[in-house]
Amino acid sequence: MAQYLVIVESPAKAKTIERYLGKRYKVKASMGHIRDLPKSQTGVDVENNFEPKYITIRGKGPVLKELKTAAKKADKVFLAADPDREGEAIAWHLAHSLDIDIHSDCRVVFNEITKDAVKDSFKHPRKINMDLVDAQQARRILDRLVGYNISPLLWQKVKKGLSAGRVQSVAVKMIIDRENEIKNFKPEEYWSIQSLFSKDGQQFEGNFYGSNGKKVELKTKEDVDKILAKLKGDYFLVDKVNKKERRRNPSPAFTTSSLQQEAARKLNFRARKTMMIAQQLYEGIDLGKKEGGITGLITYMRTDSTRISTTAQNQARDFVDQKYGKSYIGSNKQAKKSEGVQDAHEAIRPTNSFRDPQSLKNVLSGDQLKLYKLIWERFIASQMAPAVMDTMTVHLLNEGIEFRATGSKVKFKGFMKVYIEGSDDQENKQEKWLPEIEEGIKVKSEKMEPSQHFTQPPPRYTEARLVKTMEEKGIGRPSTYAPTLDTIQRRGYVALDNRRFVPTELGEIVSSLMEEFFPEIIDVAFTVKMEDDLDAIEEGKTEWIRIIDQFYQGFSQRLSKAEEEMEKVEIKDEPAGINCEKCGHEMVYKMGRYGKFLACSNFPDCRNTKPILKEIGVKCPKCKDGNIVERKTKRKRAFYGCDNYPECDFISWDKPIGRNCPKCHTMLVEKKSKKTAQVQCPHCDYKEEAQS
Repeated sequence: MAQYLVIVESPAKAKTIERYLGKRYKVKASMGHIRDLPKSQTGVDVENNFEPKYITIRGKGPVLKELKTAAKKADKVFLAADPDREGEAIAWHLAHSLDIDIHSDCRVVFNEITKDAVKDSFKHPRKINMDLVDAQQARRILDRLVGYNISPLLWQKVKKGLSAGRVQSVAVKMIIDRENEIKNFKPEEYWSIQSLFSKDGQQFEGNFYGSNGKKVELKTKEDVDKILAKLKGDYFLVDKVNKKERRRNPSPAFTTSSLQQEAARKLNFRARKTMMIAQQLYEGIDLGKKEGGITGLITYMRTDSTRISTTAQNQARDFVDQKYGKSYIGSNKQAKKSEGVQDAHEAIRPTNSFRDPQSLKNVLSGDQLKLYKLIWERFIASQMAPAVMDTMTVHLLNEGIEFRATGSKVKFKGFMKVYIEGSDDQENKQEKWLPEIEEGIKVKSEKMEPSQHFTQPPPRYTEARLVKTMEEKGIGRPSTYAPTLDTIQRRGYVALDNRRFVPTELGEIVSSLMEEFFPEIIDVAFTVKMEDDLDAIEEGKTEWIRIIDQFYQGFSQRLSKAEEEMEKVEIKDEPAGINCEKCGHEMVYKMGRYGKFLACSNFPDCRNTKPILKEIGVKCPKCKDGNIVERKTKRKRAFYGCDNYPECDFISWDKPIGRNCPKCHTMLVEKKSKKTAQVQCPHCDYKEEAQS
């Protein structure tokens, strides 16, 4: 009987797939790439058509030896790495190392690790797709040429340990540009007038719209006073009532980008954490013997497509029919493929629509359950009927001055019964429904309130907003978002302040040098074109050597110029205004991996360092002598402690407010969530609303 060897990337996948395939198949893991460019040198021969010099990755020798032994014993070897460019390249490297003919039917791909999907994929093996391999090689060589040529220059001219990369440099530049927009923003004054109307004891709100049928903008207090002066009495005529039915369609199933964004909004997950947990759900979770053992719960999590297979659609529709009824089933229409989308595989969805989150409570960790629930709900909702909303707009007149009141209510929940997409807009307020109002009647204005406002600068990027913007601009690809955000933080180019990116001084220095000497590297349009070129290589429309050569001709010239003309940058330490308690020398601010910190200027003779502490104006309730300061954990979570630490060990995750509880006299704290802030007593049930 024939014996087959299957090579996948991870041991978790290997166990699952071996159980699906049966005794004739032996499944082993390569533990990712087994060959790569050397770390000690560029590894690209620019004089010989950019020939890459691949070597066996250090530490992978025993794995490769084990795979070679197993391959010799097998009648046929199947390469089943992930279904993307990276996976295709891993399969190609394995074929090279194990002497497998790349033109033979040795490549197997599946989008989900379920018994049916895996067994079906082995009925349709194919040869290795060299266009996919070349696209991955081109990206790897491009990144190596940029990183291994510019980084040493930055070490020499600025500081050791720095790096430069195509996508990361653009991301840093975007964060710096946004910060400059905020700094240079000039707020403009504008006003609004809100009125509280009443009709038969029922109250509703309306806002000033305009005068004599035209919309009017209120820019100053004088504009407001002119409008108020025209009003006569408190009664307004209901001039017009518009009622409409509006349909709201569900969002499509997740792509990599939209999953990272929504997990950030709803679960507070960082992009890296989202992808790590998604990988676990994809590779398989042990559901117990009755449920089939280790099973992949979601489809492949690196995708830019919202396409759903017909089989998955039909299963979801069956679930919706059984759970909610036929009226909740959506249409079979697929979302149109957006420009630039590779559409290599489906959107991220559960492998079984009938496996709801509740049924997995006992087998998933807390974070796994949260992410699975998000993916499951989004997918099920995407296959449901639109929500139907009744909307109403009331036009109210007094001496030609028009106010408008709007409201809406849900007539049919549709997909909203399962899931509603999150929003980056924290001010997104739900409209209220209005009382029944007929045209021609009069309603009374109970209270008229003018309000002054100022236009706001654009917000700093959160991880979700930055990923969304990068995707919209065509910078990077699904697999690059999480590692890019991780890299720019580890290098100290940006920091997170209240979960929003701010550039560091180091980031601004490096970005400025890149803009001066390598403008194309941080140019969004150039980066987008490069991604398009990589896609063209994948589609077999162009050769990878030609794309690399076009880039390198200009890049090598700029590199030579930078080596000659780039001046050494001295990052001066900023005096902190206090002396070191150990040796008496002045303390200075220094830049470290986690941002700025205090250090003694007498280094290396004195190695005293301290975190930068922010006083909140509250005395310590424990020792009565120290001041409460805000500190940060390594993961940037804020907590509060006494500045007399370690003599005083007072600590609180919630911010003390300096007042004691009227019931038990314990110091009150402010508890904050995404939407609310409340003052509470940590020892009893006393609560009060926080002052804004």
